[in-house]
Formats: sequence, C-alpha cells, structure tokens
Amino acid sequence: MTAGHDLVVVGMGYVGTPLAQRACRAGLRTAGLDVDHEVVDVLAAGRSHVAGVSDAEVAAMLAAGFTAGTDPAVVTGADTVVICVPTGLTADRTPDLGPLRAASADVGTHLRPGTLVVLESTGFPGVTEEVVLPLLERHSGLVAGEDFYLAFAPERIDPGNTRFGLANTPKVVGGHTPLCAKYCATFYSRFVDTVVVARGTREAELAKLLENTYRFVNIALVTEFARYCDVTGIDVWDVLHCAGTKPFGFASFTPGPGVGGHCIPVDPLYLTSKADTEGFTFSLVEAARAVNDGAPANVLRRAGELLGDVRGASVLLLGVTYKADVPDVRETPAAPIAAGLLDRGAEVTYHDPYVPEFRVGGRALPRAADVGAAVADADLTILLQNHRDYDPVLLARATRLLLDTRGRISGSRVRYL
Repeated sequence: MTAGHDLVVVGMGYVGTPLAQRACRAGLRTAGLDVDHEVVDVLAAGRSHVAGVSDAEVAAMLAAGFTAGTDPAVVTGADTVVICVPTGLTADRTPDLGPLRAASADVGTHLRPGTLVVLESTGFPGVTEEVVLPLLERHSGLVAGEDFYLAFAPERIDPGNTRFGLANTPKVVGGHTPLCAKYCATFYSRFVDTVVVARGTREAELAKLLENTYRFVNIALVTEFARYCDVTGIDVWDVLHCAGTKPFGFASFTPGPGVGGHCIPVDPLYLTSKADTEGFTFSLVEAARAVNDGAPANVLRRAGELLGDVRGASVLLLGVTYKADVPDVRETPAAPIAAGLLDRGAEVTYHDPYVPEFRVGGRALPRAADVGAAVADADLTILLQNHRDYDPVLLARATRLLLDTRGRISGSRVRYL
C-alpha cells in the first residue's frame, strides 16, 4: 500500500490525466486511481491515452514518482483526493451517477482525518452535498467540514485547445464550508494561475452547467439559422461572418451535424433533470435540445435531397470525432448519421485520421485508406469534422458531390446544410 501522497486523482481520463500531469510538474507527489486496468497499464508503460497529454509528459510523470493503480487503498494518507470520474448518461438519456457513487464509496472507505476531497466531475446542482458527502461520511465515519474537507471545483478541460490549458484557465472552487473553500483554493493555487472562490458548492456546480448550457443553446440557435437560410436561399456562412465582425455583444457559434463530446450534449440534461424534480422547467434549454437532437436528421435529409435515392449509394463520412483534431468519439453525431444512412440502404465508409475503428450499432464501418481515392469514388462525401489533415482544395477537386456541414469547402460540387 502506497501512502503519503500529496494528491490522488480518482479517474484517469480526459480530466484526471491532465490534472495529474500538471500536479506532477508542480512537484506534488501524485498517484492515479482507475477501475480500468487497460488505462492503468498504458500509463504505467509511459504512454498517454488522452489528447492534450503526450507520451513524453507521461514519462516525465513517472520519472517524478507518479504511479497508477486500481487499488482504492492508495487514498489512505493522501493530503488531497480529487474525483474526476465520468458522469454520463444511461441508455434512456438520464443522468448516470453510478461511477461517481462507486468512487465516493471507495474514497470514503479509505478516507482519513484532515484530507481534502474535491469533486471535479460535473453533476446537478447539489451533487456534492447530496450524493458525494453522505457516501464519504457513511463509509468513513467522519464528518465533512470537521474531520475532513469537501469542495467542488468543476473541470474546464477543452481538448485540442492550444491557447487555454489547465494552468491558465481560471479555476472555480466552492467549499462545503468557508474553511473547505480555503483549503481547496490553496491546493489549486499551487499549479493554476487564477482561483475564483464561489459562495458555495451549489453556485460552483451551477456555474459549470451554465457555461455548457450557454454553448448548447447558442449552437441550437445557429443551427436553426442554418436551416432557415437553406429554405430561403441565404448564405448562412456569410451571415455568420458578417455578424462575427461586431466587436461587442456577439459571440460566434457555428452550425454543424450535431453536438457531441462528454459535456455539451450531456450537462444540460443534468440541469433539466434536477430542475424537473424541483418543479421548474427550463423551456429554452428543452427547445435547444430538440433542435440539437434533430441536427443529424437534417444531415440525412440533405443527403437524401442530393442523392435522390439513398439506397445503394456509396457515402463517405469524413471526420467522425465530435471535435476537430481530437481523438474522441463520445456522443459524436457521426454515429446517428451513419446509422441513418445504413438504415436507408446506403453503403457507408468513413475516414478519420484519429479513429482507426468506428463502430455503429455493433458494426464496424469500413475505413478508407486514401482520402483522395475515397472521395473520388463516393457518390456523396459528407464532411462532418474539419480536421486539419483535410485539404480543402483536394476535397473540392476530387469529390463527385460533397455535403459540407462545416462551411469549409468551396466549389461547384459542394453543397451546404
């Protein structure tokens, strides 16, 4: 059993791994805990499994004393424990707190007096004190705010963002008590430039949900603008360019095939599900959800209009990740689009430099090896994600017919949403 760590990170995914890397760099004795043996083995071998942390950085972590394992006993004796497990959705699109509950119970079982426990995983307003706190107290026999310290500090990881990372993105923290907040702020100030202290855990939790719901709603707004422009013959991309020149009062968002990733399509559901239990309805968020959920169907509609008859047509999907230049397919709109094309009888292939295998409904789609040859052969190419690897000039010349959902390609054979 390893004891005496400055930090134990529970959940070594897209949030936990960058946090552990930054902490190691700041000189903190850090350990990682994860239920996935494969993740642990990859890290122990000096390799990275997430975007934003390189193999060289993982090697440097190991050289600094970092260890990764699956035994929750590593929590014993830690000064700080940060929980970064995923909070996703169930099959029926409701909040799934199973991993968080399990992690909280494990931490509580090995919790010792004086430890700071921080939740970074996103949840509904009240998740820290209504879900995590009771589990920690029940399994430890300790009292939050007296025997140990508890806080919420929402993650703000933006995969692929080369301008803002963990260190220079302000860190919001909310404590169960003022002393909890003080200890939490002190911890993060060791490797984050700016720490913002919220009034409490609920304020910090809701701030995180507001950030992503803001994006969710505005993406829906421009998606509807795109559909209106298609009906009226107006160039939506020129509209967005012109509106985006305003230096105040306007933030640019772009339409696309749908929202994806672990945050944008998920977090608003945590907000609305909690509000429903409290007798409140977020009408605007629900309307945005309907628009965003319908975005993949709009791509299928446009594909049908362009092909005339989808059955038997060869369709190439370019870019199946949820975001450009990020190897992440969680909640990607490419999945329902591919499924819809297959249901309509199309022959679907894909290309993505970041995704060696893409499965839809348990079926692995054929992967094109050469982009130029693939777009030349396909009856219809659909650009879903504008990876840097895709040459707009090559696509415009080689393609027979291209549906550009990102407004990146121009040419006589290019059509838009």
